[in-house]
Amino acid sequence: MERVKMAEAESLETAAEHERILREIESTDTACIGPTLRSVYDGEEHGRFMEKLETRIRNHDREIEKMCNFHYQGFVDSITELLKVRGEAQKLKNQVTDTNRKLQHEGKELVIAMEELKQCRLQQRNISATVDKLMLCLPVLEMYSKLRDQMKTKRHYPALKTLEHLEHTYLPQVSHYRFCKVMVDNIPKLREEIKDVSMSDLKDFLESIRKHSDKIGETAMKQAQQQRNLDNIILQQPRIGSKRKSKKEAYTIFDTEIESTSPKSEQDSGILDVEDEEDDEEVPGAQDLVDFSPVYRCLHIYSVLGARETFENYYRKQRRKQARLVLQPPSNMHETLDGYRKYFNQIVGFFVVEDHILHTTQGLVNRAYIDELWEMALSKTIAALRTHSSYCSDPNLVLDLKNLIVLFADTLQVYGFPVNQLFDMLLEIRDQYSETLLKKWSGIFRNILDSDNYSPIPVTSEEMYKKVIGQFPFQDTELEKQPFPKKFPFSEFVPKVYNQIKEFIYACLKFSEDLHLSSTEVDDMIRKSTNLLLTRTLSNSLQNVIKRKNIGLTELVQIIINTTHLEKSCKYLEEFITNITNVLPETVHTTKLYGTTTFKDARHAAEEEIYTNLNQKIDQFLQLADYDWMTGDLGSKASDYLVDLIAFLRSTFAVFTHLPGKVAQTACMSACKHLATSLMQLLLEAEVRQLTLGALQQFNLDVRECEQFARSGPVPGFQEDTLQLAFIDLRQRLLSQLAFLGKQKLNSLEKHIQGKNFFFSLFMKRKCGHSLKFVVLFPMESN
Repeated sequence: MERVKMAEAESLETAAEHERILREIESTDTACIGPTLRSVYDGEEHGRFMEKLETRIRNHDREIEKMCNFHYQGFVDSITELLKVRGEAQKLKNQVTDTNRKLQHEGKELVIAMEELKQCRLQQRNISATVDKLMLCLPVLEMYSKLRDQMKTKRHYPALKTLEHLEHTYLPQVSHYRFCKVMVDNIPKLREEIKDVSMSDLKDFLESIRKHSDKIGETAMKQAQQQRNLDNIILQQPRIGSKRKSKKEAYTIFDTEIESTSPKSEQDSGILDVEDEEDDEEVPGAQDLVDFSPVYRCLHIYSVLGARETFENYYRKQRRKQARLVLQPPSNMHETLDGYRKYFNQIVGFFVVEDHILHTTQGLVNRAYIDELWEMALSKTIAALRTHSSYCSDPNLVLDLKNLIVLFADTLQVYGFPVNQLFDMLLEIRDQYSETLLKKWSGIFRNILDSDNYSPIPVTSEEMYKKVIGQFPFQDTELEKQPFPKKFPFSEFVPKVYNQIKEFIYACLKFSEDLHLSSTEVDDMIRKSTNLLLTRTLSNSLQNVIKRKNIGLTELVQIIINTTHLEKSCKYLEEFITNITNVLPETVHTTKLYGTTTFKDARHAAEEEIYTNLNQKIDQFLQLADYDWMTGDLGSKASDYLVDLIAFLRSTFAVFTHLPGKVAQTACMSACKHLATSLMQLLLEAEVRQLTLGALQQFNLDVRECEQFARSGPVPGFQEDTLQLAFIDLRQRLLSQLAFLGKQKLNSLEKHIQGKNFFFSLFMKRKCGHSLKFVVLFPMESN
């Protein structure tokens, strides 16, 4: 029973499921019916489902049939109407076909025209599209053409700007064209080309300014010289309230005038051609001579390309190399001033350019870099000047070099470079300048002393007298009262030497100009140099003259007189230095002139030379002495050589009238002592072994002649018998010889006269407190 119930329940469920599926099939789209049918076949009751489906179809067919039967009459009426319409439609078709044939025939030309119109419209559309595309491409091509033109005309910085604009603005709009791709590929090459070409221009600029640095420096130094002259003019002008322009205003006017007359042109070489200008004409500013546009362009280009640091390093490296070349002096620089001038011009030109670059660019060079270069340049320049200036033997060249160094320092100081070391070095060159002056004045003094006649200066008129007084400070009231012609006591070398000393002082003063020294320092420098001139140069020149072999006593006497007057003139030299330096001699630490000592030493040397010369002359006369010590003849007069010697001494001492008294007295006493000593040596020389009375008698006459000369007072100022004391030893020796010889003769006579008749006499004479015996024998036959 339960099985039957379960079968009935399953049958009901299956029937309900089939009913649902049928409803879905009726209501579902045909394309989506597959899943529904699959659910039928997945089950086991598809046979029953088919039966159900057949039953449903038959039901629908019966409904359709009912509906058709209900509407059949209407259908028949519609068919009848349709048959009628078919006939009319056939007629209409024939009419349409005929009309179409006629239309096709009539519209054939129109179709052709329409096709042509269609082609024209198509071409027009293509042309319009082409124009639009070309309008996009033309700016690109124009920019590219402009780029090539700018590169051809070497306008590299605008070319780089054009390239940037082309790359970022125009090319992206037409990037799908092949020519644009070619341009894009060429952009890096164009950048490198611009970079290389701008670097080439920079190299040309660097090479050009290296070659023309001397011209740039020359112009800068001319401008500095003009500024210095202008400053001097301004300082000399009187101050008249507000009408007087300040130095700064004058400098501004000066620069304005220079800029208005400066030729300017844009040249990539970097140097402007400037014709040689006269010294009295204004020169253009040194920076106006240089076209710095290659540097600026290259700097901007490398900055845009992101390689500014590379450019800065390259520029500094190249300029350092050029600095080393500029600072290398030529080997023959010391020979002429032009060598030094060209050397300075190159250095000034180099730093003028660098200073301008420093102030017109942002960071291409900095102050540390400039200071480093200047320190190197300063050390090398000073070393080169020390080396080459040491070869200079011409004081005029040294002075010109000093002025050139001062101008060099002033020029660079205008541009802000420290130049204290240059002025310190000038103080070293000052010592060298003094040495060259001393050498020059040594030759001047030598020429003066060699050409002097060592005779008092004769004057025959008042004009000549005033001329000498104007050259040398000399005052003598007695000489002024004397009538013309008359003579100065000194020779021509006195005023000449005095004037040359003043010229030397002027030369020393010239070197001290523009060295920023105080008056005290200038005064001290002049006095020290003048002392060297007096104590070394002039002293040596006088000593050389005094020591000459062929100098005579007259010349020596005149030298003593001259040095006496030069010694008196030293106070006037002191006053002369005081007047030109405005430093009083009483100022603390003021150096004193040593002229007095110099002339005293020269005079003492001349005096000693006079003494020596007199002695030599006496020796020359004594060499003529020819005593026959064995003669038996008794002489009656002094020897000829001695008479000539005494005459020489008299004439010589007569010249000593202008000498100081002590000098003449000392010379006379020295001569007499030397004569007495020389005669004593003749009497006592070893070769004289035997003397006769006749020889002693002749020698006695000579000594008596000497004593007579001493008693005559050849030089005034001796006390009575003072000069005779020079011969007292000789007289005593002679008397001793006579006494000794007399004693020997007397003894031999006593033996010899035995048995013979002789007349003899014994004379007694007291001399100087001594008793002397003279025995004189005369044969009786001769009596």
